Amino acid sequence: MRYRFYTLDVFSKTVFGGNPLAVFPDAEGLSGTQMQQVAKEFNLSETIFVFNPTLENTDFKVRIFTPSSELPFAGHPTVGVAHLLASLGRIRMKGDESRIVLEEGVGAVPVLIRSENGKPQFVQFSAAKMPVFPNPVPSSSDIAASLSLDNSDLMTGKYQQKVVDCGVTFLIVPLRSLAVIEKIRIDSSHWKRTMKDLSAVGMYVFTTETAQQSSNIHARMFAPDEGILEDPATGSAATALAGYLADLVNVDGPLHWVLEQGFEMGRPSIIDVEADRKSGKTVAIRVGGNSVIVSEGTIDLPQI
Repeated sequence: MRYRFYTLDVFSKTVFGGNPLAVFPDAEGLSGTQMQQVAKEFNLSETIFVFNPTLENTDFKVRIFTPSSELPFAGHPTVGVAHLLASLGRIRMKGDESRIVLEEGVGAVPVLIRSENGKPQFVQFSAAKMPVFPNPVPSSSDIAASLSLDNSDLMTGKYQQKVVDCGVTFLIVPLRSLAVIEKIRIDSSHWKRTMKDLSAVGMYVFTTETAQQSSNIHARMFAPDEGILEDPATGSAATALAGYLADLVNVDGPLHWVLEQGFEMGRPSIIDVEADRKSGKTVAIRVGGNSVIVSEGTIDLPQI
């Protein structure tokens, strides 16, 4: 059977930036096995498939696959699929801002679409799960070795390594500088020892030194066990990082960061992140950015 797909670059305003994404906007009839095979064939960080909703008060059901497994939630597929569906007229645009709810493995994910002249420009999702900080956390020496760094390259003080779960779990690792983050090389043997007892899908490293003056955070994401040696833009990791950063702030109110990622890969990505604090707790996290449609085509899939 023939299925149409589109590709987009997400968290970028221009082609060849951001994180590539494949979207199947009409995936009814596909099995989990077929979707996994398609994701492996595209070999992008994620491929997303759109179905009719099964939960009340949701607009579309989506399933998200890496080349090796299905994810309950992912950020850049959520942003990209909403941009595409709005571009195709599958979402009725209501003025400058429209809202939908996507049914994902993690639950209902609210999505805001900002548009100009009826065309989507910026998409922002609200995290379905507030941050949880599971233990254990690997030792600094193990983390540094897995990145081919020295212990002294890791930040200390209030910036500590943490495991953070906001629907997808990441090991968050603060580093001292851009120079440090640029020299990372994954050591596969140390990586496996460091990550083997964690529920984390990957490691999100960051520094407060940035390449662009308009950014607050410079980050990289590695998930080799998911078939992703490095990801150019990771909305789910940005969500976890927002939970991490918000937990360090001892004030209530709105918080905002601009994250840059993918620069070392030649795919500069900009991720807009917001969090709300109330009574000493993080009560909301929102992640958004731009997307651009790159290509469209069809694929013939055999029945399984």
